[in-house]
Amino acid sequence: MEFEPSYLKLDKSGELDGRIERLYKVLEACELCPRRCRANRLEGKRGRCASGKELFVSSFFAHFGEEPELVGRHGSGTIFLTNCNLLCLYCQNYDISHLGYGEEVSTDEAANMMLKLQGQGCHNINLVTPTHFAPQIVKATQTAARRGLKLPLVWNCGGYENAEIIKMLDGIVDIYMPDIKYSESEPAKKYSDASDYFERCKEAVREMHRQVGDLKVDAAGIAYRGLLIRHLVLPNGLAGSEKVLEFIAKELSEECYVNIMDQYRPCGKAYEYPELSRGITSAEYSQVVNFAAKLGLHRGFRMRSIIR
Repeated sequence: MEFEPSYLKLDKSGELDGRIERLYKVLEACELCPRRCRANRLEGKRGRCASGKELFVSSFFAHFGEEPELVGRHGSGTIFLTNCNLLCLYCQNYDISHLGYGEEVSTDEAANMMLKLQGQGCHNINLVTPTHFAPQIVKATQTAARRGLKLPLVWNCGGYENAEIIKMLDGIVDIYMPDIKYSESEPAKKYSDASDYFERCKEAVREMHRQVGDLKVDAAGIAYRGLLIRHLVLPNGLAGSEKVLEFIAKELSEECYVNIMDQYRPCGKAYEYPELSRGITSAEYSQVVNFAAKLGLHRGFRMRSIIR
């Protein structure tokens, strides 16, 4: 049986129109993310994410550096959204998230980007940092769907999400791909100005898992539905990795796909903080991976050597 994206079913039923209307209503006093800045973005005010009413895109292309289950043979159809609701000071996309590199595009133009990526053979539409543009993205997806889009939608986010907004995406998003960055409030506050990060992230990820379950792949190994979690190991144990992994294994599922990432490098303002001014060591990475394995987690990570 051929896979049909969730958003097609909602659009056929007429429910998608209502979801779009509700999401745009949120922009009148924005609460798309846990910061709840309540800026009236429909009137041109900018929220904590530095975004207003219009959608901004930095780039879009077939990405071959994502997880194998997303990339396949033809790449993940990645759209990098400008700005961010989290603003980690060490962000590897600092120019996009902090400095706002990108161009304003209409939802119609964004829909055309999706269709172009589909035409290139991409296996999915991978929306990078979509949280603060949720209404515009869902509208663009509807427009693209009515022109023939039929790829799974990937919500590639930083994990600092409003669970009520995630509930509005039920039946729209096929693959959720959140980061879980921290388990302790002090580093979350210091490096991302989000002391409540872990609590809000847990609420949102639980809802994501309720909607789509564990990651599912087709006969070719390509993901089409489910939850894919990313966890970036930070130097000096700053991510609180053990508590993050315990949450995943004990409160979600041992079958959760968890990409334990070893590619941290100092970017942005990281060099202003001695504890963040180096990459991680092999020992730091191995400790996290071994702990994950002891918990019964087994999907999405493997041992890799780190050259220092």
